Amino acid sequence: MPHRQKLLFFAGSAREGSHNKKLARLAAQIAEANGIAATFADLGDYPMPLYDGDLERGDGVPENARKLRALMEVHDGILIAAPEYNASITPLLKNTLDWVSRVRFEGEPPLQVFKTRVFAIVSASPGRFGGVRALLALRQVLSVGLQALVLPDQLSVPYAADAFDEKGHLKDKALQEQLKSIVGKLARAAKVLHGA
Repeated sequence: MPHRQKLLFFAGSAREGSHNKKLARLAAQIAEANGIAATFADLGDYPMPLYDGDLERGDGVPENARKLRALMEVHDGILIAAPEYNASITPLLKNTLDWVSRVRFEGEPPLQVFKTRVFAIVSASPGRFGGVRALLALRQVLSVGLQALVLPDQLSVPYAADAFDEKGHLKDKALQEQLKSIVGKLARAAKVLHGA
């Protein structure tokens, strides 16, 4: 039986009304509409303490970091919608990535789940820059720090408070098409990487 591609979508926010949760959910819907199995994960369901080396030595890696790592493992590609806080990514997103990067199974090289997945990055922001500075920071964390393959294409949605219609789609047709394109490229790149 052929492998059905699976993509994981999450936002770097636990806030209920998050524009980036809307964007990640929309991307997941686009994937499903194109026959790709899509999972939306809410980081609010994976609370973790602030990363601290002493805490890791004393208590080990939190169970929620292991659960999220396991979820990433069963997906071929991952799309992250990153809110911008003070020209960077959110503390929640950075802390999550830091903890997940510490999960290693026996005999596994460091950062294995990041090195063997394709990532796409998008952002929505109430301001006119659309979270582009968060994407710069996230790209550095993923590609340099975690040695992940990150698609060159990215999406910034400005004025996010007015960017979505009542169905959760982007009102700007060009932005909607750009998001569709990114999801398609993520799926194709993941297929090449995993031979799916």
